Amino acid sequence: MTFEEHVARAVESLPAELREAIVNVEISVEDEHPDDPDLFGLYEGVPLPERGDWAGALPDRIRVFRKPLVESFPEPRELEEEIRITVLHELAHYFGLDEDRLDDLGYS
Repeated sequence: MTFEEHVARAVESLPAELREAIVNVEISVEDEHPDDPDLFGLYEGVPLPERGDWAGALPDRIRVFRKPLVESFPEPRELEEEIRITVLHELAHYFGLDEDRLDDLGYS
């Protein structure tokens, strides 16, 4: 399974009502963040609870960085789990959860 397929599988693992709530979000895989090569993922946008009328707005972005994940988790099962955690962590930001709440939930 490719890295991109693991990312897609993480999104597909969400309950249907959460998957359906992900609107106008681009999820991409990149090699690494240019300013922080150790970063696993990054959410860029305005969290869902803070939005007003967003008709015609550019999509929010979730970037998943392949290189630091592959280098940090060489074992395939562990890599797959960390990709899942990274994707869910960034999606949680989209849904309005902050770092403290993510720590409480074990997604830090």
